Amino acid sequence: MADEDERAVQAAIAAEMRLLDPAVRASPELVSELLDPDFTEIGASGRRWDATSILTVTSAASVDPEPPVEVSEMSGTVLAPGIVHLTYFADHGGRRAWRSSLWRLTETGWRLYFHQGTLVP
Repeated sequence: MADEDERAVQAAIAAEMRLLDPAVRASPELVSELLDPDFTEIGASGRRWDATSILTVTSAASVDPEPPVEVSEMSGTVLAPGIVHLTYFADHGGRRAWRSSLWRLTETGWRLYFHQGTLVP
């Protein structure tokens, strides 16, 4: 992997890990800094999300603090300049899923463009 590609993958991984941080997830301002305006997600539940619906959930005062997400097998590939695809396994309080994220480099930094989770029995 070229140095430039490696830096892009590491930047996307760092941004993904920030987004998985319970303290960041509890802050709509911090979450919005990481989501692309055109963000979409197909959640492990099968529900389709967009940036607005994610921010509504994270801004709800009734949200309990989340347990940390345990991440393993994180890997990334540059698909095109400024586009990184990440895959990893996540265990979130016993809810286990394979995760896939597309990160896009914008004028304001790396932003999550698409995310999908698939539950593992």
